[in-house]
Amino acid sequence: MRGGSLWQLGQSITRRLARADKKTIARRHFASDAENLKKTALHDFHVANGGKMVPFAGWSMPIQYKDSIMESTLNCRQNGSLFDVSHMCGLSLKGKDCVPFLEKLVIADVAGLAPGTGTLTVFTNENGGSIDDSVITKVKDDHIYLVVNAGCRDKDLAHIEAHMKSFTAKGGDVSWHIHDERSLLALQGPLAAPVLQHLTKDDLSKLYFGEFRILDINGVSCFLTRTGYTGEDGFEISVPSERAVDLAKAILEKSEGKVRLTGLGARDSLRLEAGLCLYGNDMEQHVTPVEAGLTWAIGKRRRAEGGFLGAEKILKQLDEGPPVRRVGFFAGGPPARSHSKVHDEQGNPIGEITSGGFSPCLKKNIAMGYVKSGLHKAGTKVKIEVRGKAYDGNITKMPFVPTKYYKPS
Repeated sequence: MRGGSLWQLGQSITRRLARADKKTIARRHFASDAENLKKTALHDFHVANGGKMVPFAGWSMPIQYKDSIMESTLNCRQNGSLFDVSHMCGLSLKGKDCVPFLEKLVIADVAGLAPGTGTLTVFTNENGGSIDDSVITKVKDDHIYLVVNAGCRDKDLAHIEAHMKSFTAKGGDVSWHIHDERSLLALQGPLAAPVLQHLTKDDLSKLYFGEFRILDINGVSCFLTRTGYTGEDGFEISVPSERAVDLAKAILEKSEGKVRLTGLGARDSLRLEAGLCLYGNDMEQHVTPVEAGLTWAIGKRRRAEGGFLGAEKILKQLDEGPPVRRVGFFAGGPPARSHSKVHDEQGNPIGEITSGGFSPCLKKNIAMGYVKSGLHKAGTKVKIEVRGKAYDGNITKMPFVPTKYYKPS
């Protein structure tokens, strides 16, 4: 899940919608931008179903529907949610050298993945910073499928293309296809599997978290990955765009109203409760995967061999420890937002909030951010500054809400 300044705009608009005339706000903020925004294949479907459309990463996307963001968040955890995430960019790398090529750019042990399995990874730069986070899947030894963030699409594709030109110029066999002909739906929550099972003959009980299949869903060939960005069990479904609306309708119908269309507002609450990073807020070009708490995503072989951009700095941090660490917070007072300062009990600055808000599930304020190493232990008391006033808080482990990924018992 991915963001930056446009996501923060969405959060701001949501707060205003809660306390102001919605039509006035929409006219004031969106009228001049609407003509320039890209639209997903489900755009008119969103509008017809009461979606409140906002600009996000150059796209017109629903931030919420008729439900409040709090109601949508709770319904995802209790029943299920259907998200349109077609603004994200899916692409395939093919060729006998696609795996060694990708391993030059990401921290994952791609070669070690079994066909049909995937993992979260990070594209790094020469300084060890994070260009983007991505879910990658080894479809076969000569086919990698990955999804990158909407807000990072242009820089990611330029980065991959530049390295691909250099790689192929030296005789490497790799090519790519950007799946602009497909849409991407995320079905999340405890009803995701039973509802989707109605639409496919394949046994979904045999597809575990992180696994990938190409199979027929609702009569059309789809890429199905058991993954998501809510902390719940669920799926991301890549479907030909001309069949996307039909699939969305079928999912909602089979759920008998329990799975609801859900917008980006609840998606942010859900991923924050699950302790997951939002690129542009919690991860940026200057933040290493080690600092971001993604050490687990660096494959064991990659730790020994390196061979990816920025490996020297990242492996040094693995050995010596990073200067800062991403942590979770419980906080009193108003919800802490991005860039709220964090101080120790004596008032010394020790870090900064990167994401924060009210947790609909826990009924309390939660946040994540970075603090100096050594001050990152769970239970450490802090002061969090919101609008010039310091409020009590404490560092806690994440996720805030237990994850429910479908894994072998």
